[in-house]
Amino acid sequence: MTKEIYITDYNCITPLGFDVESNWNALLVGKSGVALHKVIENSEAFFVSKIDEKKLEEEFNKHFDNQNFTRLEKMFLLSVKPLVERNPISDDTAFILSTTKGNISLLKNESTLPEGVYLSKLAQKLADFFGFKTKPIVVSNACVSGVMAISVAKNMIQAGKYKDAFVIAGDEISEFVISGFNSFQAIGGEPCKPYDKNRNGINLGEATAAAYITSTPSEDEKFRFKVLGDSAINDANHISGPSRTGDGLFASVQNAMKEAKVSAEQIDFISAHGTATLYNDEMEAIAFNRMNLQNVPLNSMKGYYGHCLGASGLLESIISMESALKKTLLSSKNFEEMGISQDLNIIKENQSAEIKYILKTASGFGGCNAAIVLEKA
Repeated sequence: MTKEIYITDYNCITPLGFDVESNWNALLVGKSGVALHKVIENSEAFFVSKIDEKKLEEEFNKHFDNQNFTRLEKMFLLSVKPLVERNPISDDTAFILSTTKGNISLLKNESTLPEGVYLSKLAQKLADFFGFKTKPIVVSNACVSGVMAISVAKNMIQAGKYKDAFVIAGDEISEFVISGFNSFQAIGGEPCKPYDKNRNGINLGEATAAAYITSTPSEDEKFRFKVLGDSAINDANHISGPSRTGDGLFASVQNAMKEAKVSAEQIDFISAHGTATLYNDEMEAIAFNRMNLQNVPLNSMKGYYGHCLGASGLLESIISMESALKKTLLSSKNFEEMGISQDLNIIKENQSAEIKYILKTASGFGGCNAAIVLEKA
């Protein structure tokens, strides 16, 4: 019999707060971290979701004495610390890091590659700090990384490679990332509007998130989330453009739901990728309709957090689980009028709901797509 895999603890560090409770309270009243920030010197300001520097330093100094860490590493440490304090690390505990760019900011004004810019070094530094015994695993697969990291933990525990796992995800706003997305003309000139008729591009964001995954259920019967099914498919459509037919996302959702033994009628809520770019939103609408999921309540968190790259999948999964615990569906911020060719049941205002089965999806550059099905057990 296949082991059942549970998420029994989580935390997040975002512009809306330094724990899950403060994030939830901010989301409940519609607060967004997206605002105009000057990211690149001698350039225009961009709408991004950025953590306040002063607040981050204050929070870090409350919990840590060592200052030999980059800004991103401090965000990671803050997200992981409460989980490590509540869940013991054994010789068979995995440390899985999800990030797309890591310490990319270290490259600025450097003629040689600093050691900290390598993702493996970043993962090892964080793992060593908390005393993990196993070799860290890095998941860096564009914007599906956060969802895939959950899948990697699930499958490795089921295969008997590890007893349990800490999954850590994060990225920060940097000149490199802003410049890259700006070169695609993908950045919106206003707060992003996923699926809306008047959307004009993404807002980038930054965050770190952490989850504890195990085959041992939580003693707290109110906090038990099973990872029922997962899948990742690459449709190899284009280096940056999603499939016009939604093939990769369709197959990912289909596989995850098949493993979970859950039908379209049973899914209570979809936490979608929803970047607010024309091609992504349209692709998702096509894929969800192909799976007969068009009537399932759906939202995108990008209007609140921006697109947090390697952190987004894990962060949005955490918020989805909070929604289930709080029996509340959050509105898809800034959505007003349907701007996709096929209908979706996009949540326009917060509403009460019983949520048992959650579908979380993500898509990214290079044709990658991923999906997981979570059950509030």
